[in-house]
Amino acid sequence: MPQLNPNPWFFIMLSTWLTFSLIIQPKLLSFVSMNPPSSKTPTTYSTTPWTWPWT
Repeated sequence: MPQLNPNPWFFIMLSTWLTFSLIIQPKLLSFVSMNPPSSKTPTTYSTTPWTWPWT
């Protein structure tokens, strides 16, 4: 059964993961985020509960 023969597919998988890990991933991580997270604290708004006329 050719599906169980790992000879060509293991090398392809290994070379793909090495290419991604060593070449593509550092290039992608070097980009600066256009929307960095801000360090200011989030503002909380005080809300008043709705007064229902039938309660």
